[in-house]
Amino acid sequence: MITDPYSVLVVDDSAMMRNLVGRIVESDDRLRLAGTAMNGRFALQKIPTLDPDVIVLDLEMPEMNGIEFLQERRSRRIDIPVIVLSSVATKGARITMDALSLGASDFILKPSGSISTDIHVVADQLLELIASLGAEYRRRRDRVPCTAEPPAGQRDTGVPGRPVAATRPAVHPGPIDLIAIGVSTGGPNALRKMLALIPGDLPCPLVVVQHMPPGFTTEFAASLDRVCQLTVREASDGDRLTPGYVYVAPGDHHVTVAWSTHGGEVRLGREPPRNGHRPSADVLFSSVAGAYGKRAMGVIMTGMGRDGAKELGAILRAGGITVGQDERTSIVYGMPRVACELGHVERQVPLSEMAQTITRLAREHR
Repeated sequence: MITDPYSVLVVDDSAMMRNLVGRIVESDDRLRLAGTAMNGRFALQKIPTLDPDVIVLDLEMPEMNGIEFLQERRSRRIDIPVIVLSSVATKGARITMDALSLGASDFILKPSGSISTDIHVVADQLLELIASLGAEYRRRRDRVPCTAEPPAGQRDTGVPGRPVAATRPAVHPGPIDLIAIGVSTGGPNALRKMLALIPGDLPCPLVVVQHMPPGFTTEFAASLDRVCQLTVREASDGDRLTPGYVYVAPGDHHVTVAWSTHGGEVRLGREPPRNGHRPSADVLFSSVAGAYGKRAMGVIMTGMGRDGAKELGAILRAGGITVGQDERTSIVYGMPRVACELGHVERQVPLSEMAQTITRLAREHR
């Protein structure tokens, strides 16, 4: 049990939901229910007094809905992490993408059946996400360094783009013909910021695994395409991997790459989840290492858990290049931290340097 639990503000117009979510929060010794609010306007009034570590937010509410709350949160520069917990997400993927673009860290779908009996289905996921976001927010707020440092010889040098891993094989990288990216919590905003800065003439394609449920990745890819010079699309089985394109793994499908007579192609599969995820970054990275070897670049970004951390090492061992997002700019420094601890990250860079680093490396290794 931690001595100072992470405090949570629950914002929902349904008294039943406020009660149910509040009871879920209070069932976990790591968390404390700071308070509740029936809409965004009341939440804004309560934030200065309650000072929560995490906000759980519904989207459909009277007076000030979730989108309006997030807009006001941004204008007031409130950086408390927000988890969207809403049923509107199931029928309004674009609204959910709007919420993520306005700074929500992640979203969870309310169960489609009876809320009072089915809320337990998402309880564990909600609790783990609150705890992870709360820990990262408090660490950033209090400027406490991460206690789980990588081993000696693998620590961040403090210089963007400088090597941090000590396990590079003798194989020389490149030319880089494919970039594979694994990302989770905080990923939609991180990808939006990063991909928007990559030029349209990048000499290789990108394949992205963003942990997201089915029904959302089509709109997610479309939202990225609207802000990027690259062409972004949801991946389909048999897609030819073309420079200047970004292929986003569809929800509930693993994405792998393979060679055919036409060159590199996308393959989709419904094999069991890996690390609790489908799509899985580990599945993508493993296939990229096998198909492209030293001609690949693996990138691991913000996210809860460890998906992608192990098989990023397969790309490195095959002679490819590996890049990880740093702790300071990660919404949750989970996936990149584990990859760094394993010695699988060569260069650790902040989000603001990620596009420049990827572009430079892709162009240098031609």
